[in-house]
Amino acid sequence: MTRYVTHDLKLAPRPDEAAAQDFVAALRNHVLNPLAAALKARFEAEVAPSLPAGATGRDVHAALKGDRLFRFYSAARVKAQDMVWASVRTTVARERDALSARFRALALARPAGGTLTLDPALEIPRNVAALDVHRMPGNYHLDGGADDLAAGALYENGLSVFSFGLMGETLDDIGQSIALWLRHRLPDFAPRAILDLGCSVGHQTLPWKRAYRQARVTGLDVAPACLRYAHARAEALGVEAHFLQADATRVPLPDASFDLVFSSMFLHELPRADIRAVFREARRLLRPGGLMLHYELPPNAALSAYDGFYLDWDSHYNSEPFYQGYRDLVPADEVAAAGLVDFLEASVPSLGWYGEEAVIAAARAEGAEASDRLGRLADGVTWYCYGAFRGPNP
Repeated sequence: MTRYVTHDLKLAPRPDEAAAQDFVAALRNHVLNPLAAALKARFEAEVAPSLPAGATGRDVHAALKGDRLFRFYSAARVKAQDMVWASVRTTVARERDALSARFRALALARPAGGTLTLDPALEIPRNVAALDVHRMPGNYHLDGGADDLAAGALYENGLSVFSFGLMGETLDDIGQSIALWLRHRLPDFAPRAILDLGCSVGHQTLPWKRAYRQARVTGLDVAPACLRYAHARAEALGVEAHFLQADATRVPLPDASFDLVFSSMFLHELPRADIRAVFREARRLLRPGGLMLHYELPPNAALSAYDGFYLDWDSHYNSEPFYQGYRDLVPADEVAAAGLVDFLEASVPSLGWYGEEAVIAAARAEGAEASDRLGRLADGVTWYCYGAFRGPNP
C-alpha cells in the first residue's frame, strides 16, 4: 500500500511487510464502508425510534455504547488504526539511515529551490507533546536529531495504508481538490504568497504551488522530522516550497505578508483557545483582501445527530481529545470574532473520486451541502472547507 509514496523517499517493504500493509488497508476499507453501513442500519432500525426529538450526537453515542455491533465496530476500528502504524514501522526503522542519507543529498542539491528553516529552541505545544494523536507512536513531533526523517516517513507511509486510496495517487487529493475549487470559485484571485498551517509532510502544501505557480508557498509545522521529510519530498517531486518550524498561534513572520492562509485537518487537533489564536494570527498575516481557508471536519450543527456522532467517534477512541469540542464550534461565528469578513463554506467533491467537472460545478454552487459523505473518509468522500477574508481596514 505504500505504493502511493512514489518519490525518492519511498520505502522498499519486504513481501511480508507489503502483504501486511495491503491487509490493513483492506481491513480499514471494510470497517469504514460495509461495517459502518451495517452500524447505521442497526441504529436506524433499533435505536433511532427510541430517541427523543432533538437528540444530539452525544445522545446517539450514549444510546449505542452498549450495542454489540457498535462495540465490535469500535474495537475493529481501533485495532485497525494501531495496525496501520505497525504495518510500516518495521520498514521505516530498517531504512532510517538510508532516508537520512537521501535527505542530505536532496537538501544539498535543492533541485527545486525550496528551503527548510528549523528552530531548535521551539517549545513543542502540549497538545502535541502530550499525545499520540491518531494513535501514531511517538506522535508527529518525535525527532531523532539532525537529518532524521523517521516521523515523516512513518506518517506518509501510514497515511498511504490508512486512506486505502481515498487520498489520491500522491496523497494530496484534499489540496488538489480545494485548490481547483478555489481557482474556479475566485477566478481573479491570484495569490503571491501562500501559507499552509500544520503542514506535516507537505502533502497538501504542494498542490497550491502547482495551482498558483507565481506564488511563494510556505508550509509551517512544529515537528522537525516531518519538516525535513516535507522539504526532501518537495525537492524529490520537483516542487519549490519553503518549510518553517513554528507554532501557528505565534508565527514569526511579518504582518500582511500572505494572500492565502490555508490549513488541512489541523484545527481539530487544537484546544479552542489555540484555534482562536490561529484565526487571529491568520488575520494578522493576511494582506487586505487576503483569504483564510481551512479544510476541516464539518460542524456538528450542519449534520444529522447520527452523522455528528459518527465523526465524533475519533474524539473518544482515536486519541483526538479536541475533535468534538472543535466540531461544536460555529465556524462563521469564530471567523467573525477574529475580525474576518464575508464568510464562505463549501462541499468540495473529491477530485480523485468525482472528477474535475464535479469540482468545478461545486465552485459555482453556494454553501455546503450536508451529507453522510461530508468530511468522512469513506467511498464517495466530499471535502468540507470554509474561510473568510481580511477586510480593507487595519
